[in-house]
Amino acid sequence: MRVEQLEYIEAVTRLGSLRRAAEELHLSQPALSETVRNLERELGVDLLDRRRSGAKISDEGRELLPHIIGVIDAVDRLRRAADHQHQISRMIRLGTVNAATVPLLVPAVREFRAAHPMTQVEVVGAQQGEIHRSLLEGSFDLGLVNYLQGDDLPPDFQTTELLRGRAVVCMRPDSPLAARETVRVSDLLAEPLIVMRSGYVMHRFMHRLLAGRTPAFSYSTDGAEMGKLMVAEGLGATVLPDFSVVGDPLERSGTLVWRPLDEAGAAVLLVLQRRRSGSVPRAARDLHRLLVERAWSL
Repeated sequence: MRVEQLEYIEAVTRLGSLRRAAEELHLSQPALSETVRNLERELGVDLLDRRRSGAKISDEGRELLPHIIGVIDAVDRLRRAADHQHQISRMIRLGTVNAATVPLLVPAVREFRAAHPMTQVEVVGAQQGEIHRSLLEGSFDLGLVNYLQGDDLPPDFQTTELLRGRAVVCMRPDSPLAARETVRVSDLLAEPLIVMRSGYVMHRFMHRLLAGRTPAFSYSTDGAEMGKLMVAEGLGATVLPDFSVVGDPLERSGTLVWRPLDEAGAAVLLVLQRRRSGSVPRAARDLHRLLVERAWSL
């Protein structure tokens, strides 16, 4: 028996339907239903009354509900006590493939620091595979990673979509590409191109976009931040999600500009992930909430 199974039953009871509970919990309805069935098999009791019109708490489940709520409350008190005990020394570690998403990350961290002045925040740039391993091992509390629209999402993580963007070409204002309203792939091939190394979503995006075509000259680098610095130094152009460029200090100062691609390709998603199993410290939950709120305001 897992605490989240009990929390699922509480959500179904409070919201009155399996569908609304699944929406609030960011789960698919079949996944929520199967988790509840596993608990029912373990307890030997039908907790939900399933009908064609929907699923609601059963009479047997309602009798057990005070015990379920009691367990949830006890676990919540334990979490609050642990949060208080570690308030001074606690460090939140956030892994990100895209540390340069300044309009999202910096305001959220600033607001978090105001609410948690004694809690340190460490932002660590890493590839997606490393972030996933560190989340599972517990060395990262949260992870900001990219996907392409249509990618399968790993089941071990709670995933919240923050931003959905299109790929754009990032360049200096004096680049010949800046004179165009949109940039074609053939235009890119004629210029030095800065691409992300294997392991980054934008490496996979460029592989699809170029479809075997080879640019005149290319560099490879780690992450959007270094890519933009290389562009600013006049080494070439790069292709990034628009949310990595718009509002960046280099873009605001006019050091960099961007133009849309005429072959848009798949949308690029920035998502926030945390480990699905195990307890989540209150500070990490607060930073998670602030990142979501900031993303929805952009």
